[in-house]
Amino acid sequence: MAEAAPGTPVSELQVAYLDGAPRTLHALTTAGLVLGAVTDTSAMTEADVRALLEADGVSDHLTALVTSVDIGAAKPDPAGIVEVLRRLGVSDPARALFVGDRPVDRDAAASAGCAFVLVGADHPLTVTVHRAFLDAGASPAAAAAALVGPVDARAAAEADARQLRLTKPAGALGRLEPLGSQLAAISGAVPPAVPEPVAVGLFAGDHGVLAEGVSPWPQEVTAQMIANVAGGGAAVNVLARQVGASVTVVAVGVATPWPDGAGVVDRNVRAGTANLAEGPAMTVDEVRDALDVGASVAFDLVAGGARVLVTGDMGIGNTTPSAALVSFFTGCLPADVTGRGTGIDDPTLATKVAVIDRSVQRARATAGDVGAGEPVDATAALAEVGGLEHAALAGFILGGAAARVPVVIDGVVAASALLAAHALVPAVLPYVIAGHRSVEPGASAALGHLGLVPLLDLDLRLGEGTGALLAVPIVQAAARILAEMATFDEAGVSDKEPATTNDLAGDEAGAGDRNPAL
Repeated sequence: MAEAAPGTPVSELQVAYLDGAPRTLHALTTAGLVLGAVTDTSAMTEADVRALLEADGVSDHLTALVTSVDIGAAKPDPAGIVEVLRRLGVSDPARALFVGDRPVDRDAAASAGCAFVLVGADHPLTVTVHRAFLDAGASPAAAAAALVGPVDARAAAEADARQLRLTKPAGALGRLEPLGSQLAAISGAVPPAVPEPVAVGLFAGDHGVLAEGVSPWPQEVTAQMIANVAGGGAAVNVLARQVGASVTVVAVGVATPWPDGAGVVDRNVRAGTANLAEGPAMTVDEVRDALDVGASVAFDLVAGGARVLVTGDMGIGNTTPSAALVSFFTGCLPADVTGRGTGIDDPTLATKVAVIDRSVQRARATAGDVGAGEPVDATAALAEVGGLEHAALAGFILGGAAARVPVVIDGVVAASALLAAHALVPAVLPYVIAGHRSVEPGASAALGHLGLVPLLDLDLRLGEGTGALLAVPIVQAAARILAEMATFDEAGVSDKEPATTNDLAGDEAGAGDRNPAL
């Protein structure tokens, strides 16, 4: 919270949180952490402070709270921290992290034996806490998962209200309007900043199931294509240049070598997955490693300035594990979610469906059966029938949500990864925007299951992030409408008049809701 001027009466105090603190506290308590607070004040007791924090639900997240008035000591005296740790049942202060915004906080933490991080304008809360978690030994994906908080409902409501004041009939901009409100909820600001710069994280992997004949393309094409993308020659690069996006190519499970100096980030967990038709595609530890790759790439891109992330993928045969994941998480029949991928013929499609059916049945026995109402283990499901790029994309989505930037997903590979990310951390969903509807039937099944409506439907089935990039200008336009379009008051334009009897008789569909003359 921001510090009030000395002498301000308690009755006049207002809460001004630093960097969306309520959302971060909500995320941390949801992740199972216990929280306390220590505040220096000249007159306020614990009850006074909690009364101020009740409106935003912050008090509920604080298991312990002490003030300098309550204990008769102010920082840098560590008495307040020591008392909070006692109330929290923390006997070893080295297990506690003290987050403060003043040098005196650092001194008190040192005296109490706690770790300390400084937050402020140059040290955003979420990023700072994330780094502290990593320094303490948490994995990137686990650190991200702990920081995925709710979007800002107050900002969303304020954006909705502003939409009604803009110089247009209510709802006239269709789905652009709720999209703008979603961006406000993600950022916690109205109007939201235009989501730029744009960064594509393209994750590549190979698949042992290719041995079953599910694709006519050889495995070597994956390595050749990521070199092409890194060199700027693929469709994703053309569309990225159009919107000014960077493209980071990450090999997370590529089986064959790519040219030296190609500009590919080598984060290979293993050289391709095992054949999911015969057994698990990978181990649980390998899934976790790939989740960490995706989460760390997301945080690195945001730390580098990105304010919207776009999912990209590359991997020969990757629509087979995609369909398997969609079938597993949605309960749909494999035949209903399996498509032709790169254009396979009928016999190959039949083989592909049969392979997916067998593998999903095995996965349901080990990772849970959604159709039977059983809880599912997303990590185990990824290990059974997923791909390393699917796991990395799930981590990438977690990382973007934790960093509070919108994540625009591409086609069926990204949609299947989102199902896994959502199963791991349901709170990621409001941060995600479906860029387009892929021709692959599994994409529609996944989006429908999650309640997402894609922005575009262009019969695309390439992957790489192409459809998501085409949607980016629409996402940015939604933010610009809220920021740049005048309200009726600002423009000096009269709002709609109340409907008259004439209006109701003469214009049944839109009586009294006509566009004002501009």
